[in-house]
Amino acid sequence: MTRFARLAFGLTLAMSLIGFSGSAVQAADREKLLDKAVDTVDDVRHSPNFGDARRAMRHARAVLIVPSLVKGAFIFGAEGGDGVLLARTRKGWSSPAFYSLGSGSFGFQAGIQKAQVVMIINTDRALRALERSKFKLGAGAGITVVNLGAGVEGATSGNFSGDIIVWSQAEGVYGGISLNGSVVSGDDKSNRKFYGRDVSVEEILDNRVSNPAANRLQRKLANSF
Repeated sequence: MTRFARLAFGLTLAMSLIGFSGSAVQAADREKLLDKAVDTVDDVRHSPNFGDARRAMRHARAVLIVPSLVKGAFIFGAEGGDGVLLARTRKGWSSPAFYSLGSGSFGFQAGIQKAQVVMIINTDRALRALERSKFKLGAGAGITVVNLGAGVEGATSGNFSGDIIVWSQAEGVYGGISLNGSVVSGDDKSNRKFYGRDVSVEEILDNRVSNPAANRLQRKLANSF
């Protein structure tokens, strides 16, 4: 093998290892997100900071869980977080579809840098809207969004009539986060890597694909709500 060939082979091998390492890291990140979603479900079930969210979840059509919504974590001061969307089916909770929630400004209260967000999806029309490539909250799409994370009164009011109910908890207290103008979008890349092929959100929520790594979260939801 010539020197040039050896160099080319070494470069190819190095690039392959880098690619493998990146895939492994991304896989670990997705599984970590699922683990954090399990922790958030536990908080919804047991933490008084989530008020009557437990009761609302019993009738949910679907749920979008964002375990860590971070302020100022991205370029140009944008804010956001990763989450998973699961739908209630006749056979229990669906496989999770990976999503992102982003905004130029979420309107965090002073001093709050990170929050948990749970979006309880009450209607089929709201779920269909989320299944599209991107959905902008508060954009006059005929979807009513009720934010019950602003304080004790809101979180325990029993106002569960909206298409989407948003609960937010920041560092153990109510977040008071405004999500108007934020964009919810499916993470096609993460979905593809998690399920091993290109897959639509509809396929995922219909349980036409599965991954054992999601079993713990599905069981937690089934046993909790």
